[in-house]
Amino acid sequence: MMIHEVTEMAGKYKKRKRVGRGVGSGNGKTSGRGQKGAGSRRGHSTRFQFEGGQMPFFRRMPKFGFTNAKFKTQFWVVNLSAIVAHDSFKNGGTVDAASLIKAGLVRDTSRDLKILGNLPEGSDSLGVKLDVTANRVTASARKLIEDAGGKVNETGTRRDRVRGIDRNADDQTPKNLTKKLKKREWHRQRSEAFAKGEVLKKK
Repeated sequence: MMIHEVTEMAGKYKKRKRVGRGVGSGNGKTSGRGQKGAGSRRGHSTRFQFEGGQMPFFRRMPKFGFTNAKFKTQFWVVNLSAIVAHDSFKNGGTVDAASLIKAGLVRDTSRDLKILGNLPEGSDSLGVKLDVTANRVTASARKLIEDAGGKVNETGTRRDRVRGIDRNADDQTPKNLTKKLKKREWHRQRSEAFAKGEVLKKK
């Protein structure tokens, strides 16, 4: 007989444990369940992954998979107050990524540029003409710049270009409907049809 033949048969004819057959058997009285508590009671069950209350292994494991976090749009944010306070733009001029990097207000071009409309304390209008070119310009900043006789050119982010949004136009609705936007549009149409008492079927 070889060892692999022994292990193949091992346990095949093992007798079941007979509990509650007297203290001499080693499994009498409490029948191997211990004393008191949930484990000693009838009908008790524990999750197979329960580890006695410590942090379970599957929660300690590093998680891998898809995430949208890396697609988040990061901006270099610059306020109008910081721009007009700088010597380079004291008398107006062109404001873009290159000029802001030169002025030290932006580090580099690794992120999109966003201009905010905060003015210096006590000011309610912009006193210089600025020709602004940025990925995003807030509505308040655009109004202040244009009221002072300046120009604003929003180039938009990658997401804007994918969705077909012209940031300089009055109508900024997406021209290229993504799957998510198509779904949202269909739900809007369905709710309008439902309000009219109609039934809109999915195409």
